[in-house]
Amino acid sequence: MRRIVSAALVAAAISIAPSPAPAADRLAPAAGIHVDGTRIVESTGDTFVFRGVNHAHTWYPQQTTALADLKALGANSARVVLASGKRWTRNETSDVAAVVAECRRVKLICVLEVHDTTGYGEEAAAATLDEAVTYWISVKSALDGQEPYVVLNIGNEPYGNIGAPAWTAATTSAVQRLRSAGFGHAIMVDAPNWGQDWQFVMRDNAASVFAADPRKNTIFSIHMYGVFDTAAEITDYVGRFQSANLPLVIGEFGHLHSDGDPDEDTILATARSRGIGYLGWSWSGNGGGVEYLDLVTGFNKNALTPWGARLFNGANGISATAKEAAVYGGAPTDPPPASSCSATYAATGDWGAGFQGAVTVKAAAGAITGWTVTWTWPDGQRLTNSWNAEVTGTDAITARNAAYNGSLPAGGSTTWGFTASRGSANRAPTPTCTAS
Repeated sequence: MRRIVSAALVAAAISIAPSPAPAADRLAPAAGIHVDGTRIVESTGDTFVFRGVNHAHTWYPQQTTALADLKALGANSARVVLASGKRWTRNETSDVAAVVAECRRVKLICVLEVHDTTGYGEEAAAATLDEAVTYWISVKSALDGQEPYVVLNIGNEPYGNIGAPAWTAATTSAVQRLRSAGFGHAIMVDAPNWGQDWQFVMRDNAASVFAADPRKNTIFSIHMYGVFDTAAEITDYVGRFQSANLPLVIGEFGHLHSDGDPDEDTILATARSRGIGYLGWSWSGNGGGVEYLDLVTGFNKNALTPWGARLFNGANGISATAKEAAVYGGAPTDPPPASSCSATYAATGDWGAGFQGAVTVKAAAGAITGWTVTWTWPDGQRLTNSWNAEVTGTDAITARNAAYNGSLPAGGSTTWGFTASRGSANRAPTPTCTAS
């Protein structure tokens, strides 16, 4: 299976042995942007939720007003493409410092990423994560003291579909090497499989990577394109990180792509309801057949494309949901609830070829007026019947409340049931609950 995504290129596979980590008790507490469970927290103590845009600075350094322009349209953050010199022209220390200064001037939180890692293993010229770390160390003087304003995204989509399991060791090593070099910043790590993690390597190993960071300050970034073309896939993926109490950001996504049609409406709605960040790809300058991913035409902030109009001005978009970082004087953001509802799955009967189950939906600390439960069966099970919910799908399940059981008081619950055929086995799925 080959699922190529991102508006650029991608990376693949070598196993890198982790370098020794500094002892955690020798490290000072995070002074800048840092992780608290699923939340990303500023140096002020306020929750920060990314509502931003990717900008291909390394290919368009002459577009000096881009960051100010995307800020003017309401973004609170920018993911800025840089190059280490392995594949594209190197952004020197002075240029990195200038990018950070411009982010600060226009009051953006700045995510800096090395794009040369894109396609390693499938693109001959691509860099390894270890080479990306060497670049970051070489420009460290431009980043020292910028922890409240800068997140370090080690390398873009550092593994493709060849050798993606090596992501875990290589990412662990890269994080630990940055910490050994004295970086106190929040570190963002991209998923393998061209950023889309369809083999679930990042999802299933994120906890071990996080635990190996001496500062416990690693943010995970998923890129959502054609792999994420259904609501169930999106909500299940996000829900698993939240259930594991790990921070997730949607570091790239679009409204169309050559590998499929992403469900951008669900991406935006889920990000808002779950309080997680997103950064749309990309401001302008796309080529190679993905020009439809430009948010504005010709770097002109007054010329929004259909994708730009959707991301900036549509439902759950940037204009409706972005809050300026508190470190710049923006209004504090209250921590989002860990979950406004939960779903508990249980098999209640079995007759060999099939089984019966029940799902209990429970409101959290506040009352809810409706709920949606989603999952994908892990073993090929198929839904055959249901009651007390409006259910669509047979393998990827989306269940919505019936007219009579959507409103639940704080702590209240309701149960709906189903029958299904067994698959190769009958492992329980991981349901995700979204409330309205």
